[in-house]
Amino acid sequence: MKKYLIVGLGNIGPTYENTRHNIGFKILDEVAANQNCSFSTEKLGDLATLNFKGKKIILLKPSTFMNLSGKALKYWMQQENIPIENILVVTDDVNIDFGTIRIKAKGSAGGHNGLKDIQEKLNTDLYPRFRFGVGANFPKGRQVDFVLGEWSKEETSQLIERLPLAANAILSFATDGLGNTMNNFNGK
Repeated sequence: MKKYLIVGLGNIGPTYENTRHNIGFKILDEVAANQNCSFSTEKLGDLATLNFKGKKIILLKPSTFMNLSGKALKYWMQQENIPIENILVVTDDVNIDFGTIRIKAKGSAGGHNGLKDIQEKLNTDLYPRFRFGVGANFPKGRQVDFVLGEWSKEETSQLIERLPLAANAILSFATDGLGNTMNNFNGK
């Protein structure tokens, strides 16, 4: 059975639970809820495993905090013997309009500390990533406050329809492949 590792980036603890920076965790929670599986605390993170259309999908929410996400990703990648092309990193992006999905096969960290750490630990930027737009509705110099801030009421109500779409994109990555998933979900 082909295995996939989906890594949602975020920060642990109730302080960060509903922040924009934790969209990776939120999207993985949506996948798990839709597939009736639950997370358990394991080494370096919370894991949930599901079988979907003949694929084994491992959802990982690192407990290492955002800036050290690469340690958990690399550990579980090696532990489960998952090739880099079967890894998908889910993260927030201030350079994309709120709710918009952008999936790519590779790319720069774009100033995102979680992605920087992953690239450093893997020694490559050639891994698939799923960026969920959180927008850039913040004054100059206030980016950290914005991404670590909680969703507005309007954003929260829009997430109700955006989260299922994001969850479907993750399942598509495992079953339909990266190219088809990019064609079907990018820009939506």
